[in-house]
Amino acid sequence: MDEAIRQLRERIDALDAELLERMNERARCAARIGELKGESAVYRPEREAQVLRRLTQINAGPLPPQAIQHLFTELISACRALERRPVVAYLGPRGTFSEEAVLRQFGAAADGLPVASISEVFRAVAAGEASYGVVPVENSTEGGVGQTLDEMAASPLRICAEVQLPIHHCLLAREASLDGLSTVYAHAQALAQCNRWLTRHLPAAEHVALSSNAEAARRAAGQPHAAAIASAAAAPLYGLEVVRANIEDEPGNTTRFLVLGSQAVAASGRDRTSLVMAAANRPGGLLQLLVPLARHGVSMTRLESRPSRLGKWDYLFFVDLEGHESDSAVAAALAEVGEKAAFCKILGAYPVAVA
Repeated sequence: MDEAIRQLRERIDALDAELLERMNERARCAARIGELKGESAVYRPEREAQVLRRLTQINAGPLPPQAIQHLFTELISACRALERRPVVAYLGPRGTFSEEAVLRQFGAAADGLPVASISEVFRAVAAGEASYGVVPVENSTEGGVGQTLDEMAASPLRICAEVQLPIHHCLLAREASLDGLSTVYAHAQALAQCNRWLTRHLPAAEHVALSSNAEAARRAAGQPHAAAIASAAAAPLYGLEVVRANIEDEPGNTTRFLVLGSQAVAASGRDRTSLVMAAANRPGGLLQLLVPLARHGVSMTRLESRPSRLGKWDYLFFVDLEGHESDSAVAAALAEVGEKAAFCKILGAYPVAVA
């Protein structure tokens, strides 16, 4: 058996050397492409989505698809950094799910820029302090994130990509016990996503909503009878223990994040187009905006309303469509919608998150 193990280890060593050579060859090819592109964007979400989809499809195992996607995301990230490391703004402080979304999309070879609010993410990217921004837009349990939608309606930034992140909440505290906990800090959405668990296990605890779950962890770290709802990654950052893991009420709890930037993104083959529109103030106004989608066979995957803040009971409608804005059917439908709408703005066309 010892001889068989020795031979297998020698084979692994040889494969590692071959992998190293191939990875560096890939990096040289990527760097050469960067030289040919000149000053164009180093982050190409449509190309990266195509690469990850193709590798997932041809993967014969035993490595699972998630492992393949993670490994190649990091390889792409390292190759991208040979040209330029992107700076990515996100809702901080460190340890938020927004930071996890940045790592999932951009890999480790990017510089995260934690900021105090979702509005600050938009401002940092628009001002050129960050190359891109990552913001939450909707949760599978609690629905849309109003602040993100409001900012998108007014911002000149475009959606470049999306990230779907499974959300597993943990209860963190200074001691790994529920005894004596009287206050629970968390973002309002996290409190709502764990409401049943909190009612069952900490019925007398006060719930205090804060700007982020990481801020909740920071606050709980300084109080002996307080806990925070945050990610497991936040625990070591703030010197806390994981009291209970996976306390979210819905096991499939997922948050969708958007990557914001200034570039238009080409079609990847599996895309989504987002827009915001306002209906004319007349009977059937909204219906007239939806009819062109059905006429051209364009599927609408999301419709959400938000107050426009321009007048009482005046609303904006946020819509996600299947397909890229350059696709003939989508383009024809959008042209008709633009003619009928009181206001219509394309927020971006971008690749669907690789599952």
